[in-house]
Amino acid sequence: MKINAERFLAELHELRGFGAAGVGKGVVRPAYSEADIAARRWLMEKMEAAGLAVHVDPVGSVWGLAEGPSLLLGSHTDSQPEGGWLDGALGVMAALEVARAAREAGGPAVSVVSFQDEEGRFGVTTGSTVWSGKVSLEEADGFVDHAGVNFAEARAKIADMAGDFVDPSQFTGFIEMHIEQGPWLDKAGEAVGVVSDIVGIRDMRVTLTGEQNHAGTTPMHLRKDAFQGLAEIAMRLNTALTGVVTPETVWTIGHVALRPNASSIVPGEAVFSMQWRDGSSERLGVMEEIIRRTIAEVAEARGLGHSFGPMLGLEPVAMDARLRGALAESAEAVAPERWREMPSGALHDATNVAAHLPVAMLFVPSINGISHAFEEDTDEADLVMGLEVLAGAVARLTN
Repeated sequence: MKINAERFLAELHELRGFGAAGVGKGVVRPAYSEADIAARRWLMEKMEAAGLAVHVDPVGSVWGLAEGPSLLLGSHTDSQPEGGWLDGALGVMAALEVARAAREAGGPAVSVVSFQDEEGRFGVTTGSTVWSGKVSLEEADGFVDHAGVNFAEARAKIADMAGDFVDPSQFTGFIEMHIEQGPWLDKAGEAVGVVSDIVGIRDMRVTLTGEQNHAGTTPMHLRKDAFQGLAEIAMRLNTALTGVVTPETVWTIGHVALRPNASSIVPGEAVFSMQWRDGSSERLGVMEEIIRRTIAEVAEARGLGHSFGPMLGLEPVAMDARLRGALAESAEAVAPERWREMPSGALHDATNVAAHLPVAMLFVPSINGISHAFEEDTDEADLVMGLEVLAGAVARLTN
C-alpha cells in the first residue's frame, strides 16, 4: 500500500476552497450551508472515482463504502462559523487517500465517512449521534440552532441525496485522524499523538428572565438586569467548581444572546450556553449539580426567573486497545521518539461511533495550539507523517 502525499495535500487544499474565508487558511462551512453541501457533492465524486460505493444517510453524512467487511476511517467536513481548513477535513481526506491506496494495492478493504454537523450547529456531534442511536432522528429534528432554524428544515436541503442509515455491522473498527486542537504536541516538537481516551461533555442552554427597562432612569438597586445575573454566575462558577475539578477540566459560556440587545435598555432576558468537559462521568454529574445550584441562587438573589433547556452530552470513551496498539506501533516506526500517548480534551465523532465499533484516534500537531479559528494550521510535513502513521496502522491491523 503506497500513499500519494502530493495527491492527498492537493485534495485537502481543494476542499478548503469550499467556504474559504478570512485570514490564513480560514474556512466558513457550517453544516447544511451552501459551501457544506457543495463540498459533500465534491467528496462524493472523489469517493466514486476511488472505487467506493457512495451513500448519503438521512442526516447528510457521506459514506464511501468498500465491498464486504471493512475498516472505517474518517471524520467530518463541516466547520465552525469561523473555522480552519483542517478540523475534521484532515481526517476525511486522509481516510480517502488510505482507502484509495489500499484499493490500488489490492487490499485491505477501507471505507470512508464524513459525518454531518460534528461542529454542533444543532447539538453535539449531531450526525454521528443520530447514527449511533443515542438520539432518534425524530428527536433530533426538533433541535434548533441559534438562529431559530430546526434540524428538520436544515436536512431537507439534502433530501434529494439522502437514503437510509448505513448498517454498522459491515465495519470492523473505526480510526479518526485529527489535528490535536491543543498545544502539547507543538510545544514538545512531537509529530504524532496516539489518543488514549476522549473526555465527556455536557451542554445546555440557560435562560435568565429579568425586567426590561430604561437604562438611564432605572436605579441600579431596582434593576432586574439579566446580564448582571449572567456576569455574576460566570464569576461565581469559577470559585464554586474549584474544589471539584482537575487541571484538565474545562467549562465555558461561549454563546450569549441578550434581549432586546440595545445600549439604552436594561436587558430583560439573557440566553446563554453552558458547557463543561471532563474525563469522569461522575465529576461531570457533580459539576452539573453545582452549576444548576449556582444559577438558581444568583437568580433568586437578583429577582430573576431562570430555566434550563435540554441537557445534551456524551460520556467519556476509552480507545480500543488493539486499534490503539496498531497506531502506536506505526507511530514508533514512522516517527521514533517523536510521538506520545495522550487524552483528547476535544470531542470527536469517534465518541459516538464507539456505540457500534471499536474506535481509536490519531493526532497531528496544531501550530501554537490554535483551532476553531481562521489561523488554524499544521505543517504539511506533519500532515504527511500523520497520514503515513495511519496507513501503517491499517496495514498492521489487516496483517
